[in-house]
Amino acid sequence: MLICRCEEITEEEIIETIRAGARSIAGIRRRTRAGMGLCQGRTCRRLVASILARETGLPPDDILSETRRPPLRPLKIDIL
Repeated sequence: MLICRCEEITEEEIIETIRAGARSIAGIRRRTRAGMGLCQGRTCRRLVASILARETGLPPDDILSETRRPPLRPLKIDIL
C-alpha cells in the first residue's frame, strides 16, 4: 500500500526501515524520504506514525510528540 504519495513510499518500505533500526518519524524520513515531498508530511505523517507504533509497540502519542518547526518568520509568496 502506498503511504507517502508525494515520494511514492510503500508500507513495505517503511516496515523494512523500522526493522533495520529506525525508531522515529525523523529516522524513517531520513532513510526513505517519506514526508519530504510537496505536502511535507501533512498527508502521510499519521500513517507513518501508526505503522511505527504497530511495529515497535511504542505509544502513538510519544511518536507524534516530536518537535515540528515552523518557519522562523512568515514570508510573502512573491518573495519566494
